[in-house]
Amino acid sequence: MKKHIFFDLDHTIWDFDRNAEEALHELFVLHNLETLGLSSAAEFIATYTRNNHALWADYHLGKIDKETLRQTRFSKTFTDLGLPPDAMPVAFEDAYVKLCPTKTNLFPHAHETLTYLQNKYTLHLISNGFRESQDVKLAGSGLLKYFQHIIISEEVGVNKPRQGIFDHALKLAGATKEESIMIGDSLEADIYGALNFGMDAIYFNPLHAPKPNDVPVQVHSLDELTRLL
Repeated sequence: MKKHIFFDLDHTIWDFDRNAEEALHELFVLHNLETLGLSSAAEFIATYTRNNHALWADYHLGKIDKETLRQTRFSKTFTDLGLPPDAMPVAFEDAYVKLCPTKTNLFPHAHETLTYLQNKYTLHLISNGFRESQDVKLAGSGLLKYFQHIIISEEVGVNKPRQGIFDHALKLAGATKEESIMIGDSLEADIYGALNFGMDAIYFNPLHAPKPNDVPVQVHSLDELTRLL
């Protein structure tokens, strides 16, 4: 009998890519990036998104730290687009870090699904995101009310998929592995992290990526959770 559900936040409830796109469009115009020779905001955003995803994968696995992620994602984007890293406007990263978390786009059915689940289970968050950003996202999007505990990896000192963060989360919640389930979009961090820990997991796969055979359950939309749970 499941009693506790642990959610990831970015790319699972809070639509990271959509919110980042909005923020980057605004910053592209504000900083007149076209005058640097960048052909379009769309190309800039696509290049950033590719680099950001790759760097976050390395961060999940402990290959890079927070500062390296933040210092690299835009400098590499500018370099990939044929510009020297020093072409990046001063404080561009800081402006993005302040603006992006204020965006409030969630995946469809987020509030309805969380309201339904909250009436049946105790909900928690486990995030590898950074505390200052996650607090803004949760407050601005009206998500705080759903979760009893919010576990941030940089505060625990252990990232998903390492077992220490799942162990910490269960102890904080007063839960057991058997009565808990993890829901997230990252196969490495969320799904294999939980499964290797001995906790059930549901893969949130809105892009319909191929599902590995060793991943038992997936959903493509949050409202599917109301039928599963």
